[in-house]
Amino acid sequence: MSDSATATRKPQVEGLSFGGFLKYLFAGIYFGIVLVKAEVISWFRIQEMFHFMSFHMYGIIGLAVVVGAISIQLLKMAKAKSVEGVEINPIGKPFNKIGNPVGGLIFGFGWALTGACPGPLYANLGAGYWPILIGILSAILGVLTYGYLKPRLPH
Repeated sequence: MSDSATATRKPQVEGLSFGGFLKYLFAGIYFGIVLVKAEVISWFRIQEMFHFMSFHMYGIIGLAVVVGAISIQLLKMAKAKSVEGVEINPIGKPFNKIGNPVGGLIFGFGWALTGACPGPLYANLGAGYWPILIGILSAILGVLTYGYLKPRLPH
């Protein structure tokens, strides 16, 4: 291979080391504990939010949006790179007039019925709420259904 071909190739990332796996595992466990302690995974808190009875969840979601926006801007300003060595520069996706509202409604109905969005489903399971397995299995079924239907859907 020539030097120019080697220079343009992206660095390859091998599998995650055991230490790296443990780092992410403990970060996930910590995040789950924070979700439980902040009552973010509480079905009652979710219902309070959907009935406009409490600011608790709106405050947490709003804070997450602000922290996310600031984090993205800091990544852009620092010209941060991914583990592959590619500059992190998120770009928006075009609005889909049918897909966005329909997907949002499906997501919202699932959230209202289970009392949790996808991440806290696992925190609920970790907290010992075994009936949430129905929600997790339903989410997996939804992902598989979308994967099957994706080629036939307007994108």
